[in-house]
Amino acid sequence: MINETTIAAVATPQAAGGIGIVRISGKDAFSIAQKVFSSKKPLLFSQSEGYKAHYGWVCDNGTAVDEAIFLVFKAPHSYTGEDVVEISCHGGLFVVKRVLQAVLNAGAVPAEAGEFTKRAFLNGRLDLSKAEAVMSIIGAQGERAALAALNTLEGALSREINDTAQLLISESAHIAAWVDYPDEEIEDIRTENLLNAVYSAREKISLLLSRFDSGRAVMNGVDAVIVGRPNVGKSTLMNLLSGYERSIVTSFEGTTRDVVEETVALGDVVLHLSDTAGIRETENPVESIGIGLAKKRLERAELVLAVFDGSEPLTDADKELLCRCKGKKTLAVINKSDLIRRIDFDFIKDNSDRLVEISAATGSGFEQLKNAVFEILGTQDFNPGVAMLTNERQRSCCIRAVKWLDEALDALQNGVTLDAVNVCIDSAVEALLELTGKKASEAVVDEVFAQFCVGK
Repeated sequence: MINETTIAAVATPQAAGGIGIVRISGKDAFSIAQKVFSSKKPLLFSQSEGYKAHYGWVCDNGTAVDEAIFLVFKAPHSYTGEDVVEISCHGGLFVVKRVLQAVLNAGAVPAEAGEFTKRAFLNGRLDLSKAEAVMSIIGAQGERAALAALNTLEGALSREINDTAQLLISESAHIAAWVDYPDEEIEDIRTENLLNAVYSAREKISLLLSRFDSGRAVMNGVDAVIVGRPNVGKSTLMNLLSGYERSIVTSFEGTTRDVVEETVALGDVVLHLSDTAGIRETENPVESIGIGLAKKRLERAELVLAVFDGSEPLTDADKELLCRCKGKKTLAVINKSDLIRRIDFDFIKDNSDRLVEISAATGSGFEQLKNAVFEILGTQDFNPGVAMLTNERQRSCCIRAVKWLDEALDALQNGVTLDAVNVCIDSAVEALLELTGKKASEAVVDEVFAQFCVGK
């Protein structure tokens, strides 16, 4: 696919550094780079070999901006599949922006968010799942997350989806030929073989779906919230997980009145953690606002750390909190294990996914807490080397594919005509091909790349 415009953007973070990179991509990349390039040795970028670097100066209308290295990539052997020049200059914020301005003055247009990767997709260099893996690599906050993203970029998910789609396409083609050409010598459709093929495809997709929650927890992190009544040790737990005094801790009830947020790495799992106000009945208007925020965070959290004071009997407020946690992945944290235990363990155990006893003040039980979180999220056996879904778009495609395959199985088992069965199989194939981008609509593609950063 040929794009008429030639785009440019800063491809390095918007911060001072040793080196800054301005990337140019498009059919006029070489001529635009030529306009801003100055060197004692004459050079034509159009005649340069690909993968070759050239030293010179960036100039804007004859005025020197910075010395730089110009790296040449020739289509189709570049990231975007187009002619590309990357200018490596000194990494000061002003200098990098000045180099970009020189390139724009020479005829390039500013790249939109994700436009370089979008062009790589449109030019067949990446499919949609691999393109999404690029942002997963950029956002990876742990070793296993980075390995999983790299595995997807290398094609693990694409191969799994394409193999499953091809299995269904072969069956669909056989059915279509058998239905449309009854007089030809086409092998009869054996219901048992067709059922096995559809079952096999459904099993493969279901396995991908089963890994989604644990994969997302490692790769994207989990929205987690610490809740409990006042003075049970929520802020002390927040500080323990954060590794420093992130929340104010006092002996007075109602100290925390706003939501305190922190991103916490717990092994290979990233928790987007919120410490909230103690949930209780109060007439204090300021505290009431904090309690309202706490309840809202609890409603939208993927993981709840419900904290209880193990040195006191269970209260009605504690029981109400457990009721609010119904339907959530909930870890009951019995705090103050260094004091005499008075709480009803059995009641809490019966009303939560897991229970762990700790002392947030001394750090006792911290390892057990970590392991309990891993078990609830299903990340303890996470394997970054297998194919996995990384976002809701991909998950939605697989859910739709399974739905259509279920309808195909029902149709086969109820004796519905094969041409009707084939409609279901074809719909499942379309859902899978949308995942990799082979049949994705323009709106879907635009939505994917709108989430990228500029310069990638």
